[in-house]
Amino acid sequence: MSRTAQIRRTTRETDIKCTFSIDGSGYGERDTGVGFFDHMLDGFARHGLFDLDLECQGDTYVDGHHTVEDCGIVLGEAIKEALGDKAGIRRFGHSFVPMDDALVLCAVDLSGRPYLSWDASFTADSIGSMDTQLAKEFFYAVSYSAGMNIHIKVISGENDHHIMEAMFKAFARALDMATVKDPRIEGVLSTKGSL
Repeated sequence: MSRTAQIRRTTRETDIKCTFSIDGSGYGERDTGVGFFDHMLDGFARHGLFDLDLECQGDTYVDGHHTVEDCGIVLGEAIKEALGDKAGIRRFGHSFVPMDDALVLCAVDLSGRPYLSWDASFTADSIGSMDTQLAKEFFYAVSYSAGMNIHIKVISGENDHHIMEAMFKAFARALDMATVKDPRIEGVLSTKGSL
């Protein structure tokens, strides 16, 4: 069964179309109107081996906040829908990703419970056209709409571009690990019997 989802979300601030496939190869197009954010989504898809088409028409004439946050909501919804009943998945994933001076840890739990633990900061207000504060807003939105724990910790780094890129790649690799199906797991990996 294909672990794929299609989501459409329209508000007065954004109009977003998303197709997401867990068992992909990094294929897809990202066009949000926020160039650096597109670059981050490209890294997420490629390094998680997820197919991701994401298009957003947003009020970027205001700023990028609504676009980035709402894309997080939609991506989280797509992840949740594509996972289905979560039968057979490993549930937990983690990754350390280095990028030159930066080293970032991300760990996830596809528990059905939202939580974001954020231990990160940036020195610049923006990278390209993306406000650096929006990285936290994005991961918070993904966490809550997908129902997953996300822990992100910047262990070292000086260059904001490298730090944020390592974050998105670490998240991708952790999520890829957590979504892998293990033939040893019967049903869901939970003592409660549900996720």
